[in-house]
Amino acid sequence: MADLPEDNALRTRMQKLRVREEDLEESFIRGSGAGGQKINKTSSTVVLRHIPSGIEVRCQRERSQSQNRLIARQELCERLEAAFQTAKLEIQNEREKVRRQTRARPRGLKKRLVAGKRHRAGIKEGRGKVGGND
Repeated sequence: MADLPEDNALRTRMQKLRVREEDLEESFIRGSGAGGQKINKTSSTVVLRHIPSGIEVRCQRERSQSQNRLIARQELCERLEAAFQTAKLEIQNEREKVRRQTRARPRGLKKRLVAGKRHRAGIKEGRGKVGGND
């Protein structure tokens, strides 16, 4: 990132996310869409791939390749943060699910369940034995 414009906030953000320049695969391709001859002749579109996570970002917002490189890194950081947040939320949800499954039932609910079971037992008891050999 030595030849990128100075952006200390981005550099700090990448360090926080443990994204190293060695982990990034960067390529430049010709853009597509509106822009005419300029967009068709220059390779200003940046394709940035984070090898460990496999996340790929494509940036063609600006005409300048250096600006697109900076924006692509910012987008990569945003996607990684979103992925980390999703993973964190899944872990938390799993913990909550286990906690709900293993906690004791409230006293009132237990009483209602036992009362229902006793009622059902009374119904079954009243049926008597099946068979006609008396």
